[in-house]
Amino acid sequence: MKMIVTGGAGFIGSAVVRHLVCDLGADVAVIDKMTYAANRANIAAAEATGRCKLLVEDICNAATMTEIIAAEKPVQVLHLAAESHVDRSISGPRDFIETNVLGTYNLLEASRAYWSGLAGGAKDKFRFLHVSTDEVYGSLGAEGLFTEGTPYDPSSPYSASKAASDHLAKAWHRTYGLPVVVSNCSNNYGPHHFPEKLIPLVILNALEGKPLPVYGKGDNIRDWLYVEDHARALAMIAANGHLGETYNVGGRNERTNLQVVEAICDVLDRLVPANHPRRQLITFVADRPGHDQRYAIDAAKLENELGWRAEENFETGLEKTIQWYLDNEDWWRPLRKSVYSGERLGLPAAVKA
Repeated sequence: MKMIVTGGAGFIGSAVVRHLVCDLGADVAVIDKMTYAANRANIAAAEATGRCKLLVEDICNAATMTEIIAAEKPVQVLHLAAESHVDRSISGPRDFIETNVLGTYNLLEASRAYWSGLAGGAKDKFRFLHVSTDEVYGSLGAEGLFTEGTPYDPSSPYSASKAASDHLAKAWHRTYGLPVVVSNCSNNYGPHHFPEKLIPLVILNALEGKPLPVYGKGDNIRDWLYVEDHARALAMIAANGHLGETYNVGGRNERTNLQVVEAICDVLDRLVPANHPRRQLITFVADRPGHDQRYAIDAAKLENELGWRAEENFETGLEKTIQWYLDNEDWWRPLRKSVYSGERLGLPAAVKA
């Protein structure tokens, strides 16, 4: 079965590609602009099978997206391409609006043009999975969980751009009948995660004896999802999700940011002992503007309707993640040297006159 995965050389996208190709035996065409957060090494195992090919293209190019989808003739389009780092969206929101909103529009229209020309069983089988985030829901209080019916209340330019793209995907289903399914996930972590995000940043800073930055008091809460569990969920949703529906994907692993950082320190101290406990490197820094207090996903709909279950809890997933970074310095060391060395991101840029 032929599939297209946009953003397939990035963190979550590459986990999806590896699962589809290496575990399920699918043929996959990856569309990726190959920005700073993409890495061809992430899909090397999939490419080695001969059933995966990389197309270096920008989803903001509407004509090219139409050509690719028409030529590849996919049964499914799994749309993961996005600018995704909240901090970067604060200092430079334009790329987020262009890629996440306009790019999604282009893919929906390209898919609609292709799907409209299909007939019979081929038309019935086609699916467009739009992959999104729990950040579109805004912030939770001390109690409760995000469900598929939670009203949208985005706080950052990133989450606002994703909320807009979610609404576009649903509108293309309701208006044009395009067979769309939407997913919203909690915070992912795992192998191949670009080191601007909390967990890989802390792992690498701790290994190098650098400060471990924690925003505010470190009491913001996130629900953590191991990326390979997420990849399995997305394959299930694309194959069996009900059209026009949303499925929330969460790991049921709520932790404060400080608890996450402390856990990383403790695992590293056990695996790679240092002269001093790495918790001493924790440094509290000024909070991120518009920092949501708590996210937590209710994944009951996905679990009950499609039978998905997370295989990793936070402790087992974190240990696997840390071990991967210990074993793959050749993957992350060049990134630390030439792409992102761990500097603070997310400071608002000056308004241009």
